[in-house]
Amino acid sequence: MKNIVVMAHNSHKPALATFLKEREEWLWGRKLVATGRSAETIEKENFKSPIKHLSPGKYGGYNQITEMVNAGEVDMVIFFQDVEVQVYHDDIRKLLDACNTKNIPLATNPASADLMIIGIIRKEYSERNFGG
Repeated sequence: MKNIVVMAHNSHKPALATFLKEREEWLWGRKLVATGRSAETIEKENFKSPIKHLSPGKYGGYNQITEMVNAGEVDMVIFFQDVEVQVYHDDIRKLLDACNTKNIPLATNPASADLMIIGIIRKEYSERNFGG
């Protein structure tokens, strides 16, 4: 597994941190990448896995993640986002478009994020135990 990107708009950062903390054992040993303040909020929950910090989203973090997606360095993106349009919405649109173009799983709410995490765990289990 390359990287799991985890990030949220300000109003959803606490929910993302709680979501990840409750699933920490599922994510143990995986490479997590987050935009600046999302990473800080997650770490405040005493999350034990290391998190690679990128720039805050509106200051270039979304673009950094888009570049990683386009370079094939991301396995999935969990992005709890606001519904209203932000000033930096073009950067977000480019990120979402890159995920769709490169066929990268993208979750924008806890239910879809749960399914993605469970799916990747099951896929890895199947590959380890049944050869694919």
